[in-house]
Amino acid sequence: MELYVLIPFLPLAAFVINILFGKRYIKDQAHWFSCLAIIGSFVISVITLIDVIGGRVIDKDLYTWIISGDFKVSVGFLVDQLTVVMLFVVTGVGSLIHIYSIGYMHGDKGYYRFFAYLSLFVFFMLLLVMGNNFLLLYVGWEGVGLCSYFLIGFWFEKRAAADAGKKAFIVNRFGDFGFALGIIMIFLTFGTIQYAPVFSQVKGVIGQTVNFLGFEVDLITLIALLLFCGAVGKSAQIPLHVWLPDAMEGPTPVSALIHAATMVTAGVFMVARCNPIFNPSEVAMNVVAITGAVTSLFAATIAMTQNDIKRVIAYSTVSHLGMMFTACGVGAYAAGIFHLYTHAFFKALLFLAAGSVIHAVHHNDIQRMGGLRKYLPITYATMFIAALSAGGVPGFAGFFSKDEILWSTFASGSPVGMLVWILITAVAFFTPFYSFRMIFLAFHGKFRGTHHEEHHLHESPKVMTIPLMLLAAGALGAGWIGIPALLGGSAQFTHFLEPVVGHPELHGTHADEWGIMGLSTTIAVSGIIIAAIMYLIKTGVPLILARRFSFIYRTLFNKYYVDELYHFIIIKPALWIAYGFIERFTDAKIIEGIVNGVPRTIGKFSEILRKIQTGFVYHYAIIMAAGILFIAALFLL
Repeated sequence: MELYVLIPFLPLAAFVINILFGKRYIKDQAHWFSCLAIIGSFVISVITLIDVIGGRVIDKDLYTWIISGDFKVSVGFLVDQLTVVMLFVVTGVGSLIHIYSIGYMHGDKGYYRFFAYLSLFVFFMLLLVMGNNFLLLYVGWEGVGLCSYFLIGFWFEKRAAADAGKKAFIVNRFGDFGFALGIIMIFLTFGTIQYAPVFSQVKGVIGQTVNFLGFEVDLITLIALLLFCGAVGKSAQIPLHVWLPDAMEGPTPVSALIHAATMVTAGVFMVARCNPIFNPSEVAMNVVAITGAVTSLFAATIAMTQNDIKRVIAYSTVSHLGMMFTACGVGAYAAGIFHLYTHAFFKALLFLAAGSVIHAVHHNDIQRMGGLRKYLPITYATMFIAALSAGGVPGFAGFFSKDEILWSTFASGSPVGMLVWILITAVAFFTPFYSFRMIFLAFHGKFRGTHHEEHHLHESPKVMTIPLMLLAAGALGAGWIGIPALLGGSAQFTHFLEPVVGHPELHGTHADEWGIMGLSTTIAVSGIIIAAIMYLIKTGVPLILARRFSFIYRTLFNKYYVDELYHFIIIKPALWIAYGFIERFTDAKIIEGIVNGVPRTIGKFSEILRKIQTGFVYHYAIIMAAGILFIAALFLL
């Protein structure tokens, strides 16, 4: 057996041990199994990465799983350049989050259960990225969704957490339904769901149409859009983005692992993996690009007005995911995956630093914080680095990947590319603005909480701060492997992924690229400067602006009223159908009518029939005679 096979199964073994023996025997030592398992997976992932860099690509079936007529599926792994990038992110960042969780979850009564769920999640995520067919992708896809439900609602005694878990699970059903239809269409079209034969046959079906809901549509476009439905749900894009901000009700390490670094990026990974299906369809590519760009700007504007520290970062995540899809939509898949890779470091760091803040002040409201930098110096320094990286400041990891996306969209040479470039250029301003708004309100100025809260402020333990420092190193330096040729680099990351995702056709000069880079950098720095003026120097300006532009402020603060809209057009009608029609009419009248009506009818008929049983012989003789006459009459007629 080769080592790479152990990568997903080590976390699975940790889950089995913790869930079976955690409550009675392991208890507060459950972290050992989960942490050692994912660290072991990380070490093997690094070994596998070195093998792939050396030119080895693995596509191997372990055993046949399902045979039913023409339908045949194996459990097998595909380990190529795209896979090892995802393995490095999931196991590398995941290992640091596991270690951080030891301190953050210390003393929780569900400690063993938390680490069991984390290990199960890692298993499904690794299965998702390593599988060599669409069914394994789907199993991992649904598995991480299930674990997300477990972990968002981990503190299920808390109503908001339980509701958030259900919301995430239900909203994702809409996207996953389309995703499942897409996989079914792939089998019906190609006769297999193995990646390699499917991708090799795509050229043969280009131009074919199929009747879908009464319309003749392009077959490849239909498959691509159905697959993208799953990505919209899992990666929280408009209109299925509403679950991710509410998912912040779960423990902060969950937000960092699932809702920043790994699960929510599954949609981006899937689109990049299926690039042979998306590339032939201009319609599908434009839908991906526009959806991503609109979502990115939409979420960034909301983040500017939120006061819950984790929700600010959650909307930032939605925004950055939109940027990744924008890159994929213009064919720059490597740029999208590059941003996925750098984003994992700085966004996980932002969440974990926010968790360190919450660990100190015991609430999420940045308006009740302030002056925390003198109490939490390590948290402040690492969060500052994460914000610089997220804002795209030159030299930090996020700069290189964000600039790659901006340049790819601008130089794509299409009207859609220019449109999405304009949208995400605006995002380049909003991202550093809301990131530093959060930092200035939380760490600068005077503490705005109670004296009791201030008295208990302290830095987090080393088991939490050391992962913060390691992630800060990633947020600073992870992007240096993708330095573009314009800056004297060799764009190693982009070239590394070319065998899997190809290389986009770009139209532009070095002068254009310098101009795009200079513009985005100027915009990013401007966002930081304006945030500093508004929240450090002229601190009354935000309140004045909120009052003067109250309609805009309320709209952004209430998240464009999308939740209220869904409540009106979906939830209220569903509740009316459930309680007003199904419960009161279908259940009470029809079902209860049948359930209670049948025995009631039998009882009344029995009462009538009982009167025949008189006990007099002559009564029975009359009835028998009448019966004989009736039968005789039937025969005669």
